[in-house]
Amino acid sequence: MYESSDEMNVQTDVIFWRLAFFFVVEQEYTIARLSQDRQEMWLENRSNKEASIVRLTNQNLGWAAGLGRDVERLLWNGEQIRKKMGARKLSLLNIVVSPYPPVDDYDRFLKPVLSPKKGRTKAATLLFTKNDLDESLRRLESILPPVPERRDFDGAEDEAAAYERAVLSHEVKRKEEEQRFFHYGKPFFTYIFTAVNIILFIMMTLAGGSTNTAVLIEFGAKFNPLILEGEWWRFITPMFLHIGLLHLIMNSLALYYLGTAVEQIYGRLRFLWIYLFSGLTGSLLSFLLTPNLSAGASGAIFGLFGALLYFGVTKPKLFFRTMGMNVLVVIGINLLFGFSVPGIDNAGHIGGLIGGFLATGVVHFPKKRRILQQMAFAAAAAAAVAAGLFIGFQSGYAAIDANAVNLRVQEEINAGNDDEAEDILGAFIEDGGTPSAETFFYLSYIEMGDGRLEEAEQHLKQAIEERANFHEAHYNLALIYVENGQLEEARKSVGEALTYAPDETQYQELANKLD
Repeated sequence: MYESSDEMNVQTDVIFWRLAFFFVVEQEYTIARLSQDRQEMWLENRSNKEASIVRLTNQNLGWAAGLGRDVERLLWNGEQIRKKMGARKLSLLNIVVSPYPPVDDYDRFLKPVLSPKKGRTKAATLLFTKNDLDESLRRLESILPPVPERRDFDGAEDEAAAYERAVLSHEVKRKEEEQRFFHYGKPFFTYIFTAVNIILFIMMTLAGGSTNTAVLIEFGAKFNPLILEGEWWRFITPMFLHIGLLHLIMNSLALYYLGTAVEQIYGRLRFLWIYLFSGLTGSLLSFLLTPNLSAGASGAIFGLFGALLYFGVTKPKLFFRTMGMNVLVVIGINLLFGFSVPGIDNAGHIGGLIGGFLATGVVHFPKKRRILQQMAFAAAAAAAVAAGLFIGFQSGYAAIDANAVNLRVQEEINAGNDDEAEDILGAFIEDGGTPSAETFFYLSYIEMGDGRLEEAEQHLKQAIEERANFHEAHYNLALIYVENGQLEEARKSVGEALTYAPDETQYQELANKLD
């Protein structure tokens, strides 16, 4: 019994649109391109590595050579798509629906092929005909399980039309939903924070420079010794300060692109909460793990990454279909960069990332509520901040090192508060801190000012033990020897000072007097 060509066309239409329904509705592929006659469509789902791009076509095959040329064109198009996506590799699935297979040998064209040269685009072709449906479905299931039942492909013309309507309707609704999701709010605070960062940078530059330590401390940079003294606002203010023009430019660009996306998805007030809380948690973790003076919007910006990760966890299909892999790659690159390049406060980045994720869980998405989940996130966020503050203040685990203490002591000495400076140094050493050469030098400086020359001598010798080329320590030791009448020892010490700093005129003058 022979079937008419009209009956065969109806059958291929059913197969074509049932496969389209499978990809678009069941596998969450998006229609990237649909031909005017609706006999060819390109589908995309970046979360599926085995078939990121699917090309589905309904055509009458003649000779196998035509199928071969079709595969060649497909590979060329796939390579252009890969370059446009910026992907290192691309797997492309080519599904051809036809009433009959080619009249000659065509099996060689169904084997996976790689693009010429570097072979970064791979294409696999499946041929769907009425008589070979079972085998084709089996091959499809090895790539995208589970596949439709065999009986789903049997039907009349109205069934093909029903699948077609369902596919196109689903795509329209999906686009409308995505449009609402990604354009809930218009950026506002993104621009406000960028402007604040720039204004403060200009003010710091006029006050003495954004890389000047004293200026950074004055404007509110994260400085652990002062936070421990009660200047809690330094958990917030660092996110608006930047060290150098390049730092400002890089963070401003990151804030513009990430902030715009996050504020459009979550709205203005949610964005404000996420950004500020992330800046706080970034500073808090840096306070616990990093003793260095630090500033920058990086913690808050990583909080915006955390907000996008929350989007990925709660809406994984939409996330990976749109921005998912790009977000994950950028986060990975930034964290790797932070761990490999010295001077970057990676603790602040990680703290901001965690804080952004928690803050987003507290507010969830606009016009949507998950009360129990949001309460759990709020409890976790509060517990994390409380634990960090308790560990840092009550248990004394804030990150403090000799450099931070020395910097604080230098400020007190410059302000004429020698007693306060000595108390800070003494407490640091008594608490088990590891003093540096500068720590002993500052102690000796204070002691020399009070006439405690014996103590000063011992501390200067300790400073020189820590750093043999510390010429200022050698010179001050020479002054103590002169005061004590130990002229030979004084000559040796000033000679050491000149060895490491031969151009210092005051060293040369003392050496000349001693000679």
